[in-house]
Amino acid sequence: MNKEFRIASILGALAIILGALGAHALRDILTPRELESFKTGVMYHMFHALFMLIITFSKYANNLKPSYYLALTGIILFSGSIYLLCLDQYLGINLSFLGPVTPIGGIAFIAAWLALLQLKPSTN
Repeated sequence: MNKEFRIASILGALAIILGALGAHALRDILTPRELESFKTGVMYHMFHALFMLIITFSKYANNLKPSYYLALTGIILFSGSIYLLCLDQYLGINLSFLGPVTPIGGIAFIAAWLALLQLKPSTN
């Protein structure tokens, strides 16, 4: 297995773990708004872990590395910042400076999808 496949697999598992954490352990701790934000982070995290996994199986995988790494960046910045912002008061750390990081992660997600446009699939 290559490194990219392992990273995507671990990120998929982590999305499920964090989704379960949000649905069970955090349900009574987070406000409804925080819980909804957390769920959004998990949803985008899982979509893009699957996106990355699909790329690893593509016959164009070497040409799709920019999309792969932009999706990885998006998971870290978008979903990661949402997770931390939802939990900052419970962690006892003021992480409000991460607020502007979330949209940068969203831009990375968009760029990951748009980077697919550089690929010229065969017409066979």
